[in-house]
Amino acid sequence: MSNDFRQSAHLGGRAAEMARIDQGLRSYMLKVYNYMAIALGVTGVFAYGIFSMAFVQEGGSVVGVTQFGATLFNSPLKYVVMFAPFAMVLFLSFRIQKMSASTAQMVFWVYAALMGVSLSSIFAVFTQTSITQVFFITAASFAGLSLYGYTTTKSLSGWGSFLMMGLIGIVIASIINIFLASSAMAFAISVIGVLVFAGLTAYDTQQIKEMYYEGDSADTMGKKAIMGALRLYLDFINLFIMLLQLFGNRN
Repeated sequence: MSNDFRQSAHLGGRAAEMARIDQGLRSYMLKVYNYMAIALGVTGVFAYGIFSMAFVQEGGSVVGVTQFGATLFNSPLKYVVMFAPFAMVLFLSFRIQKMSASTAQMVFWVYAALMGVSLSSIFAVFTQTSITQVFFITAASFAGLSLYGYTTTKSLSGWGSFLMMGLIGIVIASIINIFLASSAMAFAISVIGVLVFAGLTAYDTQQIKEMYYEGDSADTMGKKAIMGALRLYLDFINLFIMLLQLFGNRN
């Protein structure tokens, strides 16, 4: 009888511990998604704000650039606009262990703003209606893929090397196509890119989930959440760009 009681108490304690871990994991993942959503909002605000200041519009169409736009996009400053987000993401990735969680969070917001400046020209290339439509398509696709990565019991670790090879291939092909300007290659890059970043969304979600450790300090947990948000943010942005290249209506 006493053995049964001790066994029941042990099982009850175990269940309570698992419930506490599950609650902690949900809070951690919610923080990751909240950081990512805020970063996307910052990017969107800066992208549209810079577009509005840089381009002259009449009747919903772009008819020219302002002095600010000419300085930003038609001078050597355009290379800063292009490469500043890349430099910032490298800085955050390699230096985050030496930062506090609050500093890392601030750097993340700055990175999101710089990405918005870099992406502002899409409003001059694509119609705002198609940008909105593709954004919601991306959001729905991302949500489904991330949910799969979070809930599946199948390990996706085997996807990692394959997806990284695909990502490297996309980067190399994109650089080559800057000089070739081939529409066929651009189409192929976009199709492959959609597949790669769709896979990365599910893969990264599972990896971020597995990074959770109940014994982490609040500062360590905060930095893990920021790095997780950065990974998912990059997956979302790149998936959006690839889908926009495929389905966006150009001005």
